Amino acid sequence: MIREERIFSNNDLQIRLFNGLSQKEAEQRLKRYGPNELTKTKKISVLSLFLDQFKDFITMVLLAATLISYFLGEIADAVTIVIIIVMNAFLGFIQEYRAEKSMEALTDLSAPHASVLRDSSVKNIPAREVVPGDIIILETGSRVPADCALIEAVNVQADESILTGESVPVEKIPIKTNQIAETITKEHKLFMGTTLTMGRGKAIVLKTGMQTEMGGIADLLQNVDKEPTPLQKRLDRIGRELVLICLGVCALITVAGIYHGEPVYNMFLFGVSLAVAAIPEGLPAIVTVSLAIGVQRMLKRNVLIRKLSAVETLGSINVICSDKTGTLTENKMTVKKIFAGDTMIDVTGSGYDIKGGFLTDKGPINPNNYTPLQTLLMIGALCNNAEYKNGEISGDPTDAAVLIASKKAGIDQKTAGHFARIAEIPFGSDRKRMSVIYKERNGYYLLVKGAPDKIINICAQKLDASGVSMLTGTQKRTLLNINDRLAGQALRVLAFAYKKIDFSPKSKLSPAIEENLIFVGLEGMIDPPKAEAIKSIKNCYGAGIKPVIITGDHKNTAMAIARELGMNAKENNVLTGDQIEEMSDKDLENKVSDITVFARVTPKHKLKIVRAYKSRRNIVAMTGDGVNDAPALKEANIGIAMGKSGTDVAKEASEMVLLDDNFSTIVNAIEEGRIIYDNIRKFIRYLLSCNLGEILMMAAAAFWGMPIPLVPIQILWVNLVTDGLPALALGVEPPDKGIMNRPPRKGDEGIFSRGLGTSIALSGFLIGASSLAAFMVMLYTSGGNIAKARTVAFITLVIAELIYSFESKSETSNIFEVGFFSNPYLILANLASLVLTIAVIYIPFLSAIFKTYALGYGDWFVVVLFSIIEFTINSLIL
Repeated sequence: MIREERIFSNNDLQIRLFNGLSQKEAEQRLKRYGPNELTKTKKISVLSLFLDQFKDFITMVLLAATLISYFLGEIADAVTIVIIIVMNAFLGFIQEYRAEKSMEALTDLSAPHASVLRDSSVKNIPAREVVPGDIIILETGSRVPADCALIEAVNVQADESILTGESVPVEKIPIKTNQIAETITKEHKLFMGTTLTMGRGKAIVLKTGMQTEMGGIADLLQNVDKEPTPLQKRLDRIGRELVLICLGVCALITVAGIYHGEPVYNMFLFGVSLAVAAIPEGLPAIVTVSLAIGVQRMLKRNVLIRKLSAVETLGSINVICSDKTGTLTENKMTVKKIFAGDTMIDVTGSGYDIKGGFLTDKGPINPNNYTPLQTLLMIGALCNNAEYKNGEISGDPTDAAVLIASKKAGIDQKTAGHFARIAEIPFGSDRKRMSVIYKERNGYYLLVKGAPDKIINICAQKLDASGVSMLTGTQKRTLLNINDRLAGQALRVLAFAYKKIDFSPKSKLSPAIEENLIFVGLEGMIDPPKAEAIKSIKNCYGAGIKPVIITGDHKNTAMAIARELGMNAKENNVLTGDQIEEMSDKDLENKVSDITVFARVTPKHKLKIVRAYKSRRNIVAMTGDGVNDAPALKEANIGIAMGKSGTDVAKEASEMVLLDDNFSTIVNAIEEGRIIYDNIRKFIRYLLSCNLGEILMMAAAAFWGMPIPLVPIQILWVNLVTDGLPALALGVEPPDKGIMNRPPRKGDEGIFSRGLGTSIALSGFLIGASSLAAFMVMLYTSGGNIAKARTVAFITLVIAELIYSFESKSETSNIFEVGFFSNPYLILANLASLVLTIAVIYIPFLSAIFKTYALGYGDWFVVVLFSIIEFTINSLIL
């Protein structure tokens, strides 16, 4: 039977309250009203991105020198230099274009989504596709995608601080479905960009995009952070310092050359060319490309990086504070034990299969013949927001487990049709319980489920086989002991209670109503650890990372799961929320190093825990999914939100999103972060060593009064061929063996730490010295043939640098241990560089431009001999 469709007018919109818009109607409205997004800043065009490559100071100086060459009649030099400048600019453009596209892709992935009712079914769509007239589904933590009016609401409160600056959540009430737009007031409305801090409901979209209250704010999209990362800032600073040093050295070399009789024009062009070759102006672009490529690689491993700075930080993480449920465990709860009346009952069956039964130590038990069990299962079915339909269940995993247990007795919301839900007080992390009010023929009943310690403390009576009786202090302690026993079996335990109440639908709900309840029983459910999580925990310990469980569960449950995961979880390694409350910040700071499990904690405790770890100079990753987790996520060095179960607020506060809500994915991300940072160090080592070698060779020759070993056009070729391509290839180098068997790097570690600076200096000196030595030997043995000597120096420098690119594959192992063929991109880059360089020596047309000399077999012997000097010495040292 098709339900009657109600329609009311709102600015000529026909709004379907029950079935929602059809997909066809939605598409028409999307064309009419446009995407639900705020005006974006104009993107940089492809042409602008290319032209930006010529705005670099050094490039402009080189262009000026090119003009001087042209007017002095050196047309071939001028044309060649222009070609090289354009090729260099093209490489830079490709790098930045790829990085820009990668960031755009991530922006699209991290953009907000919304749950809408379309064609009578709930669909999750990008928020930009929401149109006026859509019916959206909202829950606690949801970000409101457009301006809308509530039509159904259960205790909805919204945080409107983004609009008003007021931090206190605002209570919202639903409109009557026969109201017209003119009577909708602010108390009915939810605004784009605000978030639900409490409750759930449905709302009708009134306005979208720039027509919303937030239309004047252009900062709502969940953009990937485009600020330079700390590493990029450090490299930019280093680059500026190198520019000043190189310009100074090049000026001195130019003056020295003129002093020794070289032509002023030649030395000027030479000085500018050497500056371009020596300054690693491409370094920031290569870093950006490496980070972007790494981010895309992480995406394939179910990690969405929202801020590039997180990639660098990942390699320093030494503490992971993780939620238990769904992250470390399967998140498929199954009720295994029930305590009702005075009887412990086993529940058979597994997962979300409704086949199963109930057993006591005396045999099977029929819930219909045992009032406490029947009542408990009835409360479980009614105090529940999960839905079972066509063999599939949706909703919170705990609710799902409770509902499945009830259905094993044939009890669900349909079979309890004489009960009608009137109101709900949703589960709160501070209250640790959920309550509903149902109307029955005999009056109103409050049904409650939640944490046993919280529920038992607010109960005054109990239900057993003989009926309702007083609940004494001794009996409460007995129930808490039973709860501890169940929790000690790694079961998550819920308590169930109820009472009959005097209630009016006009009454304002308050948690104070949840007092003097009748205790009914306990349900113990298991959520087994994920097999991959056990392996990942082991990997954490091997990588010097401390995994920490933070959970709202009972400490015995948390300890049992921790032990199954292979973690050290003894009594003195566990802290509860109540204990944290009694501790000063200083006491907690002194204690956290010994803690493996935090149990019974609230989101505000998470913030204290993160701060305590950070105060001990730890680099902390924290997972979270709820609205109240946002402060802890922001405080952590890396906040990690859940992609499936996480709220929009949690995702916004995070640097990283787990698309599969899996702990092992965090460990994978840390591994990728280490790989990326290692590769950045590899090409920094390569680029700076090569540039240092070039400038040392030229400086030494100039100051000793020798002829210049390389002409400007040759220096520019070396800069283009041997710097760019191999450096990019090193950015995708496979990881070193045992990358997860070493401790994390320190958070304040400098880029040249762990001997990198020494390695750069030594290799740069050896490359420069061997190339200069080859020049001197050939100049002497060839009877002063300067063109031949320069060609030998030129090809020696190129080959020495290409060989050095293979040495740069690892900081801890030599090339024979790492292997020559592990990175095919590096092999291709080196082959291309070598073939092109040989071409400029032996092809007459190119040889004339690059002022090279066709070498014979004996000359190549000198080249090979001197080009392997750096490699031989470094191999002996390693």
